[in-house]
Amino acid sequence: MASIEQEKRKRSDLSFELGPIRPPNEARSLLLRFTRNCPWNQCLFCPAYKKRKFSLRTVEEIKKDIQTARDIADDVKELSWRLGYKGEVTDEVISHIFSRLHYNECYRMVAVWLYYDTGACFLQDADNLIMKTDDLVEALLFLREKFPEITRITTYSRSRTVVRKSVESLKRIREAGLDRVHIGLESGYDPVLKFMRKGVSAAQHIEAGRKLIEAGMELSEYVMPGLGGQKWWREHAIETAKVLNQINPHFIRLRSLRIPKRVPLYKKVESGEFIPLSDDMVVEEIKLFIEHLDGITSTITSDHIMNLLEEVEGKLPEDKEKMLNVIKKYQQLDPCDKLIYRVGRRGGTYRSTDDLKRDPLTYRKIKSFIKEIKEKQGLDAVETMIKNLVDQYV
Repeated sequence: MASIEQEKRKRSDLSFELGPIRPPNEARSLLLRFTRNCPWNQCLFCPAYKKRKFSLRTVEEIKKDIQTARDIADDVKELSWRLGYKGEVTDEVISHIFSRLHYNECYRMVAVWLYYDTGACFLQDADNLIMKTDDLVEALLFLREKFPEITRITTYSRSRTVVRKSVESLKRIREAGLDRVHIGLESGYDPVLKFMRKGVSAAQHIEAGRKLIEAGMELSEYVMPGLGGQKWWREHAIETAKVLNQINPHFIRLRSLRIPKRVPLYKKVESGEFIPLSDDMVVEEIKLFIEHLDGITSTITSDHIMNLLEEVEGKLPEDKEKMLNVIKKYQQLDPCDKLIYRVGRRGGTYRSTDDLKRDPLTYRKIKSFIKEIKEKQGLDAVETMIKNLVDQYV
């Protein structure tokens, strides 16, 4: 009995630091925290690290966490052997771990990573390239040594940080094991970047993107439809496309703007300084944006519930018309079907406008639900409900 209790304590002690966020496409990645929070932390549209102080972690701290993650991975495989599954992380092994309270969050995350076998590792938090090159290289080499099964290492960074690194330094970081960098481009229009306190210019975005590609890294640029508001929506769409045309990143990821009350930008909405776009306006902006992407081979993804049209994705240039047709199909819906789709999408029921006709029962239920709210509280109540549904994901 004592040995069982000792095993429980051992596993509850196996833990390491985890940051608050990661990209949706890194949901099945091994998460390791290299820095804490965001060194800039002034963007009006971002709530992620507000009231949290940025700090660098020492190489020793990072190495200790990597070693702990390795110990957990080895322990999970050892558990699999004891359960009779020969080291494989099966459904039964995962069920065993998640049904017992003494397995902590870190242990479960590593177990799930082994289960899905993605080979991907994401380094938290917001800007790990701000680390000294020697320190980052040392930590990456240690990570690759301890986890030879890792096939991809990814991190967030900022264009303003990247432009301060030489291409030679970035190549050293790439050779040490960093494969992909996520950059929050958000906009390529300087007045929008300034208004949102992004702390970077369109020219710096271009320079940083080109440097990362020259260094041999995969580059993922995040774009935020709606960020220009009603004042600058057109310029935001066109100028952002122009910046990306000069970078040709591997990925362009759409993350539509949402403004819940906890986001600093909400005060600008209240004061009337910023007037948000409606869903239909955002769709029109994305259409204009895609129309102006030219001469690049990027892959566009729309992998977040905040985006109304998940199907706006594909490889440029060959899928450009396909993406525009997805937008056209939505824009051609009658007002009633648009509203039903928006409620269904924001509620997690619909992933495509084609879903409207695939399930007549769900369609009728949503239609009846909308009608009931409109009759009792008015159309504004429906719009408020839609907003609240999607804002919970920010």
